[in-house]
Amino acid sequence: MASGGSIQEVSIDGRIFAVAADADGSRDLGGFTVETQMNGDGTARYVFTRKAWMFEGLQLVIDDVRSDQEFLQEKQNAKVESRMTFTTVTGFTYEGKGKITGDLKASTNNVTAALTFSGGGVMRQQ
Repeated sequence: MASGGSIQEVSIDGRIFAVAADADGSRDLGGFTVETQMNGDGTARYVFTRKAWMFEGLQLVIDDVRSDQEFLQEKQNAKVESRMTFTTVTGFTYEGKGKITGDLKASTNNVTAALTFSGGGVMRQQ
């Protein structure tokens, strides 16, 4: 039986972040996207295009005491990838090397930031 739910935590280069329980994350493991193209004789060919892994829709808790937003901005500004892990409520952890992408805006009311993570290669279950 399949089970789902909240993401328990996100780790970026070993630093742990709590995730809002009601955040509904979308996970793409990366690899290839495939398009079917038809030939004139009715046969088909398949075009494989590489795609990045991605985890989006996560609301990370931003604690000003820990300078979380500053830490995340430094990771986003860095020219190197970070090791990222995403642990589900069912105890499974997915890992990839990548970057925080898009804008990094922290909500002062909810003390969270909606983040998207993405990288080359594939994200793997540990």
